[in-house]
Amino acid sequence: MNVNDDGDQAMVFTRTLSGLELKRMATGQGFSVDDTTGERMIRALQDMVDLLEERWSTLEKLATNPPLSVSATAQWTAQRTVATASDEYGLLTQLRAARDELPQYIEAIRAAKRGYSETEAAHQKSIEGLSPS
Repeated sequence: MNVNDDGDQAMVFTRTLSGLELKRMATGQGFSVDDTTGERMIRALQDMVDLLEERWSTLEKLATNPPLSVSATAQWTAQRTVATASDEYGLLTQLRAARDELPQYIEAIRAAKRGYSETEAAHQKSIEGLSPS
């Protein structure tokens, strides 16, 4: 969250690449990654996917009113909690998006690894062609 010149707090979000865009880049040689680095990236992303899946039923509870008292203030707080978690920028909304997007990132990294290997093989062949026979 940032504070502007008037002292108001403003949400500032940066657009990120979608998994589909990343896959397009990888298959079009827009980015590549070596096997070791790619595997580390895939492992880290897969760990996040696994963790989200493992805890998803608990996280979904953010979309239901928490069991507070029946006072007007408690009811308002409960409704606000759900709205905040589930609105466009809410935690649950962002986690859903991540859960859907992360597998595509993994596929993009696999494509980037293939591209890297193909480029390396082509370069190796070119270098071998320069060697005196």
